[in-house]
Amino acid sequence: MTFAATVLTLYPEMFPGPLGVSLAGRALNQGTWSLDTVQIRDFATDRHRTVDDTPAGGGAGMVLKADVLAAAIDHARALRPGCPVLAMTPRGKPLSQARVRELAAGPGITVVCGRFEGFDERIFAARDVEEVSVGDIVLSGGEPAAIMALDACIRLLPGVMGAASSGTEESFENGLLEYPHYTRPVEWEGRTIPEVLRSGDHAKIAAWRKQRAEEDTRSRRPDLWERHVGARAQSASGARQKNEGPGS
Repeated sequence: MTFAATVLTLYPEMFPGPLGVSLAGRALNQGTWSLDTVQIRDFATDRHRTVDDTPAGGGAGMVLKADVLAAAIDHARALRPGCPVLAMTPRGKPLSQARVRELAAGPGITVVCGRFEGFDERIFAARDVEEVSVGDIVLSGGEPAAIMALDACIRLLPGVMGAASSGTEESFENGLLEYPHYTRPVEWEGRTIPEVLRSGDHAKIAAWRKQRAEEDTRSRRPDLWERHVGARAQSASGARQKNEGPGS
């Protein structure tokens, strides 16, 4: 089944953009996934095709109008009724690798790209739209964030990546950052590939990679490390309770 991506945007010409080359582009040409863009401005009702207005209460910038957005979302949802609708916004929940896997396993996604000061908040109360953030940064619009989200999903589709393990042995898949990588030459500017990686001992290599993943996560992303340790402790506690059983 083809993974269907629909993007609601004021700048359809930005797509497929980077998604038209490399792995994603090849998969697009092969029909592994499809891409449709919807021009939000087409759903404006006045003769000037107005999509935004000044913020209620005053302030800088402009806000995308709820009525125009709702019409565009309703149109996209009618085209792809089984696809969740995501709005790219820094106010959204951080997009995680676990959520990406859920999305990639589905029929596709519809992505709404914001501009200006963002969306009229009423759109989220009136429509089933998931607010998603790709980081604690502010972009000129949601299009680059949409490309990031779509790329994360597309690379997980069956057949897109060459090696089956490529999608599992990487950062965030087990709650940790990925271990460091090396390749030839063995020595470069006085620095050598760690000896254990040249040993041929797969058990030692696996242990080294696990240790480095834990060390790097603890030092570079303490927030991830705390969640990982907490999840591991919760899992161990649940296992003990299961083994002990009732009345033991």
